[in-house]
Amino acid sequence: MIQQEQASSDLSVEALCEALDVSASGYYAWCERDISLRQQADARLGDEIEQVFVASRRTYGSHRVWLALGEQGIRTSRKRVERLMRQRGLRSIRARKRRIGLTKAGQSAYFAPNLLNQDFEATCKNAKWVTDTTYIPTREGWLYLVSVMDLSSRQVVGWAMGEHHDADLATSALDMAIGRAHPPAGLILHSDRGSEFANAKFHDRAAEAKIRRSMSGAGNCYDNAAAESFFATVKLEAIAEGIFPSRQEARMALFDYIEVFYNRQRLHSGIGYARPVSRAA
Repeated sequence: MIQQEQASSDLSVEALCEALDVSASGYYAWCERDISLRQQADARLGDEIEQVFVASRRTYGSHRVWLALGEQGIRTSRKRVERLMRQRGLRSIRARKRRIGLTKAGQSAYFAPNLLNQDFEATCKNAKWVTDTTYIPTREGWLYLVSVMDLSSRQVVGWAMGEHHDADLATSALDMAIGRAHPPAGLILHSDRGSEFANAKFHDRAAEAKIRRSMSGAGNCYDNAAAESFFATVKLEAIAEGIFPSRQEARMALFDYIEVFYNRQRLHSGIGYARPVSRAA
């Protein structure tokens, strides 16, 4: 009260102390007293929290920040992390956005049965892959992204970007995945029935690699929920600021997000908050 009144009135500290029955020497001692040990500890922990939050590209909520601190040997409660994040205004950029569907039915001759059957668990790498297409808004028009994800590690093993979502784009993503992972014969590759997957080129490339193709039922987005979830994360975290000025800037940002952050740094809830690259080893 003395500090507040002193700032807004012409009264001296001595006069305010006398009015409140407080000794002037006691007031000055209080002003010079160091902050409590608890406040000092909160300040140090708050700095650690902020470093983790910034390193996560402002995507982590309190739970992931708490887990990341534990990896660094910093032991504290999740509630304390939540409180300090709230005090510092550290709020994840993640927010729900509506996804517009892109699927255009492909050629029925290249449809495949649903071998995955919504079983998104895999005990070893290169047993089950999922693939899908999404769009990225830029001021030059859409940039399309096709990804191929290994369900055992949630690592994006293949991807391709282009101005058209077609057989060439999907096959390029598959080529990257095959070249990187060298999957054994019999791997299941699941997609929806989009034209970029239900065509001769994509079918033939999978057949050459002895990959078994699997497809969602007509209009059933839950059949490819793992791939849908990845794209929802991309939309929330990689392009949270809005529309990219150009396709090239979008390409650079998405490459950085997928290869530097998502695969190698981000804690993934689907694999017990491990990093995809650590599970893929």
